Amino acid sequence: MSDALALCFQQILKKIIETKVLMGEVMREASFSLAETKFVTGDVDTTVIQNVNKAHVKILAKKDNVLGVILPVFEHYHEGTDSYKLAGLARGGEQLAKLKRNYVKAVELLIEIVSLQTSFVTLDEASKITNKCVNDISYTVVPGIEHTLAYIIRELDEREPEEFYRLKKIKKEKILQENWRRTWSNRGQLER
Repeated sequence: MSDALALCFQQILKKIIETKVLMGEVMREASFSLAETKFVTGDVDTTVIQNVNKAHVKILAKKDNVLGVILPVFEHYHEGTDSYKLAGLARGGEQLAKLKRNYVKAVELLIEIVSLQTSFVTLDEASKITNKCVNDISYTVVPGIEHTLAYIIRELDEREPEEFYRLKKIKKEKILQENWRRTWSNRGQLER
């Protein structure tokens, strides 16, 4: 189980690295889009803040069971309508739509990174606990059992010669009794 957790741990780490590299590219594109939009339309910050009253990209929390470890998984979903869907027919509207797409993609990637890093931390803790249990078993329980087995084997080995001697003595006694019975039985037949 420890090896399986380590493999899963490595897969999540690889995915985190890939997603962070992609996040860098998306954020670069989004920043460039923001600069283009500000150049074409001027400062749109106050307009956007005034027109947005609730989030359209939301997070759904789920749980995933990986090798007996419950991992929190966050997924994004879209809710509501786009208030800037038909904003501007000129070049400014096109730039605003591109800006929105880039930042939505950045938010979605950010949610994926958060999900992966939360899973990474959870798996790390589970891996540490599993390794501690494995070490406890390997260095405490198993040596104790091996010590007990060695003691039992030594005791049995010590008893074996005693048992052999006892059985030999009993056999000798039986032979003597049998000889004695035959002797008395033969005497009885001779006296008759």
